[in-house]
Amino acid sequence: MPVLYGIAAATVTVTASFLLTAVLAALLRAPALRLAVVDRRRRRPVPLLGGVAVVLVTAVVAWAGDRAGVVPLGPAAGRLLAAATVVGALGLAADVWRLRRRWLLAGTAVAAACVVPYGETGPVAGALAVGWVALVTGAFRGLDHADGVAGTVGVVTAFGVGACAAVELMDGPAVLLLVLAAALAGFLLHNWHPARIALGACGSLFTGFLLTGAAVLARTGYGPVGGAGVLCALTAVPVADAVLVLLSRRLAGRPLSRGGPDHLAHRLRRLGLTAQGAVVVLGGAALCVVVVGVLAHTGRVGGQAALWVAGGAAAGVLGLLRVRVYGPARLRRGAGVRAPVRRAGRGARAWAVVRRARTVVRRARAGVSQASRGATGVAGGASFRAAIFPVRQATSTENVQVGAPLRVRNG
Repeated sequence: MPVLYGIAAATVTVTASFLLTAVLAALLRAPALRLAVVDRRRRRPVPLLGGVAVVLVTAVVAWAGDRAGVVPLGPAAGRLLAAATVVGALGLAADVWRLRRRWLLAGTAVAAACVVPYGETGPVAGALAVGWVALVTGAFRGLDHADGVAGTVGVVTAFGVGACAAVELMDGPAVLLLVLAAALAGFLLHNWHPARIALGACGSLFTGFLLTGAAVLARTGYGPVGGAGVLCALTAVPVADAVLVLLSRRLAGRPLSRGGPDHLAHRLRRLGLTAQGAVVVLGGAALCVVVVGVLAHTGRVGGQAALWVAGGAAAGVLGLLRVRVYGPARLRRGAGVRAPVRRAGRGARAWAVVRRARTVVRRARAGVSQASRGATGVAGGASFRAAIFPVRQATSTENVQVGAPLRVRNG
């Protein structure tokens, strides 16, 4: 009877989380457009308040279940949910007021420091866990640059980390991640391509923090090397995306904080996949590495499985680095051709020469057309030469040709 009661309670909780998120995300779309809280880096502005729906529904449903005694969270899961909600509020401030990344990273690190159990991990391992949670949480934000990627990877990872928590008999984190997975599934109804709403920093940071914090709690008490391998396997996709972006921008000489179409989904699109196909590929990759992480956590496979995951992720990053995502360097007004050519290579050199030639031809044609309109009564044999070299002519008729274009430009 208690087993049936637990199954019924979990079913009601998941269904409520799914439906409430789907409805609330649809209702928040209009206010986001009215308040201009949108992502303008895509082809069309996409509202960013979808994460608010995920945060509110996850927090309310989990809190209501705990207060009613249906699905008690426990102290560890309660602190994790409170800290994740604070991180989500910080992300909402970033969506509205465009906070710098350093403030988001610092706030996430402080929240992670309040969650990590130092008594069981020790000070050194606890500090490393705080840094890992902060960095991987920021990596989850990068997945929200494409339709459906963050939600799909989040759902798969939530089930995997929840399974690890359930194996350790940590019912509170397991139920909390189940509620999160249902909320993300309801959000995906509006985030599938073409997306009508996005997670934004609010939802992506909340999701990343909740997943990484629960993973740290589930691996507490294990060895540091094996724990690091399992944690990296559970979050291999967002970590690979962050490493790929940092390496490509560093190699291209671009600022690390400057956005661009250089994430995993963007490069898969460059290879010919559709938007839905890129999501399916990344979701399948996340499922494979999460299954490996769960099997390694339960002891079904050895520690070398994490090495295989790391090797596969490294090979994928190196392969996708060869996909060209940055266009040729543009010439700045008044600058020469050689400066961008040295940085960008032969393709940029040829493109710069072509642009320079087009500019010269365009200016010559403009001078000819203006001279022909202002040269009333000019002899036909000298008009073309006077139009190109108006200053070198000394006759009175050519002085008329010089004055006419000057009057047009000043007016």
